[in-house]
Amino acid sequence: MRILIIEDDPDIASNLYDFLEAAGHTVDAAPDGITGLHLASSGQFDCILLDLGLPRLDGNTLCRRLREDAHVETPVLMITARDTLDDKLKGFEHGADDYLVKPFALKEVEARLAALHRRHGGKRTQRVLSVGSLTLDPRTLRVSYHGADVKLPPKCLRLLEIILSQPDRIHTRDELEHAAWGDRQQTSDTLRTHMHVLRRALTQAGGMDPIETVHGMGYRINTAATARQSS
Repeated sequence: MRILIIEDDPDIASNLYDFLEAAGHTVDAAPDGITGLHLASSGQFDCILLDLGLPRLDGNTLCRRLREDAHVETPVLMITARDTLDDKLKGFEHGADDYLVKPFALKEVEARLAALHRRHGGKRTQRVLSVGSLTLDPRTLRVSYHGADVKLPPKCLRLLEIILSQPDRIHTRDELEHAAWGDRQQTSDTLRTHMHVLRRALTQAGGMDPIETVHGMGYRINTAATARQSS
């Protein structure tokens, strides 16, 4: 399974990550609600482990926005220290599929994720991400821009996936680095270099750079560049 962990406690996140990865799963992690929502909205996960008490966006709100705004049906296992019936019912009302109270056994986490995956039919949400003539197909990882195929390295694919998942907003350096590398990088050179490779490849394919730098803030899609030019 490909599993997304959205958990702000670094010790819990690390334990979950190491255990699930050692068990043969592909694991990504987000340390806050906003980053988690960006990653989860791509629909490229079989299951999501979601902490309730998150900074920047709480787990219940994240889950509701994932279901209602992004229309992603990926199974969500909510993990929290809150154990009252009202807390559990609230989680289910916001779109969670299962609920596990801390502290928990790692083997139980994996067993519950496997059960959710089976009930969901083993299907990921395969939503093609597109703005104008720029598209990314998550099933094949094929990128097309103005009708031309674009070959990208894995981290550049991830960055493009994040930006395309919510093209109408500015994506900050922190958000992009956490989503692509799991943590903030020591210098901005890492992100800058990968963005340069991504933008150069897209420009070579489509003739225009579809990514706009918003100085002091981050990056967003340039909708004018992605619009198909009239013949």
